[in-house]
Amino acid sequence: MKKAVIIPDSFKGTFTSAEVCETVRESLERRYQDIECVLIPAADGGEGTADAFLRALGGQRINVLTTDPIGRNIEAHYALIKGRTAVIEMAQASGLTLLERPEPMSSTTFGTGKMIIDALGIGVRDIIIAIGGSATTDGGTGCLTALGGAFLTSGGEKVTTGGELDKIADIDLSGLDERLTKCNITVLCDVTNPLFSKNGAAYVFAPQKGADKEQVELLDKGLRNLAAVTERKLGKTTADIPGAGAAGGLGFALMTYLKAEFRSGIDSFLDLCGFSEKIKDADIIITGEGKMDQQSLCGKVPFGVAKRAGGVPVTAIVGVCDIGEDEARRRGIDRIIETNPERLPFSEVKKHCREQLRAAADKITL
Repeated sequence: MKKAVIIPDSFKGTFTSAEVCETVRESLERRYQDIECVLIPAADGGEGTADAFLRALGGQRINVLTTDPIGRNIEAHYALIKGRTAVIEMAQASGLTLLERPEPMSSTTFGTGKMIIDALGIGVRDIIIAIGGSATTDGGTGCLTALGGAFLTSGGEKVTTGGELDKIADIDLSGLDERLTKCNITVLCDVTNPLFSKNGAAYVFAPQKGADKEQVELLDKGLRNLAAVTERKLGKTTADIPGAGAAGGLGFALMTYLKAEFRSGIDSFLDLCGFSEKIKDADIIITGEGKMDQQSLCGKVPFGVAKRAGGVPVTAIVGVCDIGEDEARRRGIDRIIETNPERLPFSEVKKHCREQLRAAADKITL
């Protein structure tokens, strides 16, 4: 009997990872009568991570009332796995997709903090936070405020948005929820940018969140001020540590104030789902994502999977690929199959994406 392990990421805008799994499984089972398909819908710390953990590990979906990046009341959810571990996806509360139009100066991570509070309230003591897909550049001040901290102006007013970071004059941590001291917090992140500077959160990521040149400069100035006040208050700063600039500086807040540990999103997922055991005796591993490019090399699902393949041949189905075949092979992917090799515009791709995915799946050979 042949064995195929199917472990793709989602194809943003068209397919969930679970839908990709099913399409590939149907193709293989139609063409190979004697085959075992192991389906592992995956995520690497971005949108869909909480649901991916639930599908892979089982557990409970916890609905929670929180607020979106501009303070509107919304309902979100997180995953409760292994009894007392919460997987919180910050994009559920603070994600760019929640906004009709970007609000780079006024968006806040306050809603993510409210989700953490909810998890503490049900007895969670291990928290995994996936911080991809943010709308924010608030340095994590909103999240920490929801948890009981306070970032204060010289007049004693609280600061929770990126546009006000340059006004921070003091930080009060006396009100932080005491339950946090008994928590282990792991951040799923593959971003290595520092908090500020030309390679920092504002200059690199804020334009993607709607910031113009002037706003980028103001946000970077604010992040510098946050780091300076933090250093005066705590006697240390983590602003230069890789990952501090992730999610608009939420990475900085979590590692500085909550002593969070950073881990690769895909590596954490593969460890928790028992990937090494599941690929034993496998004849092929099939992975994929919507667009494979240079960012994919920095810990996205396909190359994270390939790195852990243990000699099993790896095929990747992708919408489009901007990486050379030689580079992909050096990174452990033996074959790449594109669903949109003609590079049709996305408006056209959406009309025919199911047929394209099925046709690509039919090209997989064991």
